[in-house]
Amino acid sequence: MECAGTKLQKTENRLHVNAETFETLAGYWREQRSNLHWQCLFVIPAWLTVWWNVFRPESEQCLLSVSEGSELIGIAPLMVNNRTAQLMGSPDVCDCLDVIVAPGKEQLFCRALLDHLRTQGISTLELGPVRPDSTVYIHFLGAAKNFSREVLCTEEDVVLELPLPATWDAFLNMLAAKERHEIRRKLRRLEEAGRVDYHAAEDITAVRSELDTFLSLFRQNRADKAAFMTGKMEYFFRSIAEELAGADILKLFFLTLNNEPAAAVMCFDYQETRYLYNNGYNERFSHFSVGLLSKVLNIKESIERKAQKYISTVSAVSQYRSTAAASNCEKASG
Repeated sequence: MECAGTKLQKTENRLHVNAETFETLAGYWREQRSNLHWQCLFVIPAWLTVWWNVFRPESEQCLLSVSEGSELIGIAPLMVNNRTAQLMGSPDVCDCLDVIVAPGKEQLFCRALLDHLRTQGISTLELGPVRPDSTVYIHFLGAAKNFSREVLCTEEDVVLELPLPATWDAFLNMLAAKERHEIRRKLRRLEEAGRVDYHAAEDITAVRSELDTFLSLFRQNRADKAAFMTGKMEYFFRSIAEELAGADILKLFFLTLNNEPAAAVMCFDYQETRYLYNNGYNERFSHFSVGLLSKVLNIKESIERKAQKYISTVSAVSQYRSTAAASNCEKASG
């Protein structure tokens, strides 16, 4: 299939499906054109460009946009192999995927895109890991059923999602007394062991300087993490860190004990949400629960920055949350 655009007639509106490039997507992102809702971090142009350039799947790049007259109403970052189209990305490095659509235009966008794919001979659209509140999950599945297409969804994973209160004390008060006591006990024990510091590397110069430390802690954490961090994967981490630190999205946080790195987390700050993306810690300090405390302190730092939500796929944080304070959000494959 050649990734090409078409013109479709829909009632009184002229709908255009156009082929795009990473460069044109970056322009829409910078302009925030047509009030497109870039709600998913893992489909912003910087992320898509790095992912594609590093992993180069055996598929054709197919970046499509839909316009209603002169108004851009949505973008679908796809890749095509034979008669199957997929959302661009992969679950090993992308927590979730989605399309980018202007609010209120979701149904029009979905119908136009599905009709276009059908005319191009596409028989299957694989959505990959998507959140239950994503555009594709809410709107695409209904649109596909209207085309009399079979829709299959399976639960793939669970993420921790914490709505954050205004203060750290308020967060602690949401926890059970035993959980509050345990956090304070572990923090006190760590502080009694020596000089403790928790700091961020967030501008591009600091991230470049400290990324080696993060990768070292990541690799020594567990054997499966060391195996995961291949040469290609390290190149991806370095490239995405460079791009997103430059956009003021990526931040590295380090917990040190007596000036020695004990644990680190890689985070993304995006649309008032803190995403805990990955972490590592020094096994020599594991008896101080440094891996867990680096995440607990990250929640504290997020609250201080006035983040509204904290999202993590790291289950260790969940032992310090109350049911009332957090809700599990499922990922589903469509």
